[in-house]
Amino acid sequence: MRERKKLRDTKVGAWLKTKAPQVLEVIGEVVPDAGAFSLIRKLAFNDPSLSSQDKIELESVIQEEEVDFQQEVTARWQADMNSDSYLAKNVRPMMLIALVLFYMAITVWDGISQRFMPPQNYIDLLELLMLTAFGAYFAGRSVEKTFKK
Repeated sequence: MRERKKLRDTKVGAWLKTKAPQVLEVIGEVVPDAGAFSLIRKLAFNDPSLSSQDKIELESVIQEEEVDFQQEVTARWQADMNSDSYLAKNVRPMMLIALVLFYMAITVWDGISQRFMPPQNYIDLLELLMLTAFGAYFAGRSVEKTFKK
């Protein structure tokens, strides 16, 4: 498996090195897809030393990096579709179906039984899994197509 780039090794990291080295020092070792871009936006937009033009430039660099990330995801998905493995081709649709069926089963069970109430941590986990899976499967590809135009 290929090692993922750290934030300091990206275009955003290069920008931070020149414009906001204190931010890079704090979060430079983070992997960008671990939520670093939203953190950088918050830090940069609250930094009074950065001009409005710098903030616009940063947003542009972050969007460019996000498009690159989405293209890597698409390339992985295309490689899966071109493989001879049934599982590689169908794991994502099967996960979506399983999550929807599980959600529907819990909803029906909750409606039928007065005493049934799943623990809150299960509800939170299901919400996170569904948002991630559906977001990646449907929204992620749409975002990439939008930026390519």
